[in-house]
Amino acid sequence: MSAWLISLEGTEAGHQLALALAILAAFLHAVFGALQKGRHDPWLSRGAIDGAYGLMAAPFALFVVPWPGAQMWPIFAGAWVIHTAYKLLQAQAYTKGAYTVVYPVVRGTGPLFAVIGAWLIFSEVFTPVQWLGVGVLLSGIFGLALYNLIYLTAARDTLVTALGLAVATGLLVACYTTYDAYGIRAAADPFTFLAWFFMIDGIAFPVLAGLRLRSMTHRPAAGPLMLRGVSGGLVAFLSFGSIMLATRLDKVGEAAVLRETSTVFAALIGWLVLKETVGPRRIALMGLIALGAVIVEMGG
Repeated sequence: MSAWLISLEGTEAGHQLALALAILAAFLHAVFGALQKGRHDPWLSRGAIDGAYGLMAAPFALFVVPWPGAQMWPIFAGAWVIHTAYKLLQAQAYTKGAYTVVYPVVRGTGPLFAVIGAWLIFSEVFTPVQWLGVGVLLSGIFGLALYNLIYLTAARDTLVTALGLAVATGLLVACYTTYDAYGIRAAADPFTFLAWFFMIDGIAFPVLAGLRLRSMTHRPAAGPLMLRGVSGGLVAFLSFGSIMLATRLDKVGEAAVLRETSTVFAALIGWLVLKETVGPRRIALMGLIALGAVIVEMGG
């Protein structure tokens, strides 16, 4: 399968597959965010998820895929640092703000920085129509942030902090998207990168979650939390794996922007599953973010 995927790089078939993978990643990432933000403490949820996918990836990394070359170990170390910092900010943002407040700003801010990173590292250039799409996307992001600042009544005391953390998290989303695209392209086998990444990335947060659990007076039942961890781990494999393969097959910037159609899925999940109040104006602004991503794809 690795040889088949590599053969599609730079082809029209590869572009179409990258498009499908980016949309799949968008939906799954919205599901993943809801799993982390759900009824459990976000730190504990993330610890359970990371522990689950780290354990599930280990047999594949150690016994199935080819071992990484020597040049990959510094890349894995850098990826671990960036992803750990991202998850620390993400968990803190979810602690301070509602899912439908934090998620769109995180996912919408990331593409702008990712496009800049793709230009600096991979020499990717956007057309004027694509930059128009980025502008539409950003107008939705900042419109949504402004709307929340003006109209949102719940958790007003932490709203500004939540939005600030969301923007900082979006910057790290761009960092890991660009850096991981570099990493998966540096690996001889893309599945080697994915398997070893998940195993290494699953180390830090279970430890942090365990420390947090020890300090809690009322601890959640282990069974539902572990079930959430396994479910989230499976979703993470498909979501992150899809977007990383998309960045290897096609342009990093386009894949990063198209993934932000996840804001529409996030709005639906927040409303239907998490029972958060969304409202027509916030839905319209989230839709504007997704529209910007579509314009970027069409303008390429």
